[in-house]
Amino acid sequence: MGNSTEVFVGIDVAKARNAVAIAEGERGGEVRYLGEMDASEECMRRLVKRIAAKHERVHFCYEAGPTGYGLYRLITALGYSCMVAAPSLIPRKPGDRVKTNRRDSVALAKLLRAGELTPVWVPDEGHEAIRDLVRARAAAVETVRVHRQQVSAFMLKHGRIFPRKTAWGARHLRWLQEQRFDHPAHQIALQEMVEAVRISKERVVRLEAAIEEFVPTWSLAPIVRALQALRGVDLIVAVTFATEIGDLRRFDSPRQLMGYLGLVPSERSTGDTVRRGGITKAGNGRVRHMLVESAWTYRHPPRIGKAKLYKLEQAPPKVREIAWKAQTRLTARYRALSGRGKKTTVVCTAIARELVGFMWSVAREVSPAA
Repeated sequence: MGNSTEVFVGIDVAKARNAVAIAEGERGGEVRYLGEMDASEECMRRLVKRIAAKHERVHFCYEAGPTGYGLYRLITALGYSCMVAAPSLIPRKPGDRVKTNRRDSVALAKLLRAGELTPVWVPDEGHEAIRDLVRARAAAVETVRVHRQQVSAFMLKHGRIFPRKTAWGARHLRWLQEQRFDHPAHQIALQEMVEAVRISKERVVRLEAAIEEFVPTWSLAPIVRALQALRGVDLIVAVTFATEIGDLRRFDSPRQLMGYLGLVPSERSTGDTVRRGGITKAGNGRVRHMLVESAWTYRHPPRIGKAKLYKLEQAPPKVREIAWKAQTRLTARYRALSGRGKKTTVVCTAIARELVGFMWSVAREVSPAA
């Protein structure tokens, strides 16, 4: 094993111990399981150096997961190549029903040698910090939704229906405070649920304020500002897009980005039979969800409001041109699809797919900050 000039190392990472396997570079070469090692930084550093001392070229890989990118940064800092593989794109045998740390590490080493692994994009520490903040805000919004649903279900169970259409405004909150129940336990339950809504809403506001504070110092701040020139793209949508997509230069065309976000139609064809279905929904669901919501704004005729005018004044001329072209095209596209009787959900998905192309064009016109 020590005579091989090139080896591929597969690591099955875990919280306490990492399973390690090593495969020789030659096709069909020996694959050896090295065992489980302590997952601490110092232990992994010694392991990497020990393997690298015996071979001229060493390649490492492990699956993306909850342990993050610390191991990747450790290996690359030592000067060796490392791949963080996308778990959903790792080839697996349908009949394989046995899964152990040993088998996973051996499989990773073999697949890395065969070039069958798909890497994920690894952010730097600053980018990862902003992404964690944005995801915390998304989790807080989901918490607000859950608490509001609990209040609505409680009121419906007791036959209390708000007489207006718009809920959770000032009138709705005042109406909730005016509700009286015969049993004091019901009154306490309602007050606690309403208070939970208020607390979770305040948490969202705090996180959004933190995002506004940190984005101007972020390397992708110019791209975030430029994206806001597009209709339906506010600060949160732009920041979510930038944090989740990362380096747009890795996408050679808008079509690649659309496929990455799962906005392209699925297909199952064979021979002369061609079957196309709904969108694949592959890739990042957070961005896809926000883009579909943004697409609803294109049901209105093209115009530039006061808030968007301020954003456009800050954008470069080329970005302003792309933003207006997007607005005229997508509003016409929305009217055309709706006129053909398409469901609004289908129309908005189609608009979101084209909106991705314009966002790709805008981001390519702006250079990240140094």
